[in-house]
Amino acid sequence: MKYIIKEQECGYLCRNGRFVRMLTAGMYRYPRALGYTLDVVPMTGEVNTCGIPEEILMKEEAFASKVVKARLADECIALRFVDGAYREVITRAETLFWNVFEKNEFRTVDITNPWMEEAVPRIYMDLMPTKYYKKVTIKDGECGLLYFDNRLERRLERGSYYFWNYGREVTCKIFNLKLQQLEISGQEILTADKVSVRLNMAAGYRIVDPEGLVERVDGVAALLYSRTQLILREYVGRFRLDELLAQKEEIGRFVLERMREWAKGYCVEVVDAGIKDIILPGEIREIMNTVLLAEKKAQANVITRREEVASTRSLLNTARLMEENRTLMRLKEMEYLEKICDKVGNITLNGGKSVLEQLSELAGM
Repeated sequence: MKYIIKEQECGYLCRNGRFVRMLTAGMYRYPRALGYTLDVVPMTGEVNTCGIPEEILMKEEAFASKVVKARLADECIALRFVDGAYREVITRAETLFWNVFEKNEFRTVDITNPWMEEAVPRIYMDLMPTKYYKKVTIKDGECGLLYFDNRLERRLERGSYYFWNYGREVTCKIFNLKLQQLEISGQEILTADKVSVRLNMAAGYRIVDPEGLVERVDGVAALLYSRTQLILREYVGRFRLDELLAQKEEIGRFVLERMREWAKGYCVEVVDAGIKDIILPGEIREIMNTVLLAEKKAQANVITRREEVASTRSLLNTARLMEENRTLMRLKEMEYLEKICDKVGNITLNGGKSVLEQLSELAGM
């Protein structure tokens, strides 16, 4: 049978299942009837032995001179470079590569130390498949607690970190150190006079000790929520409804002081707290609106009476001045007559009296 092997290929010649020799580029004829077989493979990348044991192929000088073997210890992996460029990660203990048309180089990396940055340049980390490493990113206002095999190693500040996925289990707990808002909404509480009110409250807090937090607290937000509920019930239950409405600001100050007392033990800092709304039941709200409306009407009546008294007093003072000063009275008459004339189209006057006198008689003055 006729076989053609190209320049970038080679062939494994076998007879009756036994390796005979390796063939390079050329044309060959071997009759199948005599038990010959020829497997043609490319001489690039990883070596394909076509099921022939490597030990037998390595005895062939033509084969051994064209391959290179990467050998790795159990605690190592290797970076394979082809013609100086990164190609792949090798994890198997032994791997054969053709070294004819490609120049293969291997850089062995010890992975017993989980920190990748101490063994591999950053440029190669993003080129590797993610299955080989774990990437941890800490953003602004965050910190991370790094664990090797569930043992705290150190705190990580802002940045990106790479760790090998071999040898040790690497985990990281990330905490938000920024000021966070806690909403306590719809808290229905009975006052001292058995009136049910609903309160909405907001508080601001931040985590100050992540290491202590993981040891002492599981779910800090839920804990803050429940503690604040208890403080609100303790405070509101002391007062009657009218007393409670009169000291809305005092509620926030009381809750803030109490929260700060015990928050230090839970590794957080409570920055502020305040009541957003106090919502009354429908019946109580209607009564309060009626009372408010009555109060406003009473205030309006008082103001109206005050203005009427002031107006009457002003008129009285004016009358006294006019009585004491005849000239002032005549000036006031002329002022009124001027206003009357502005509103009248035609006026008929008789002789014998002055115009001012006749106009005064018409006006009844």
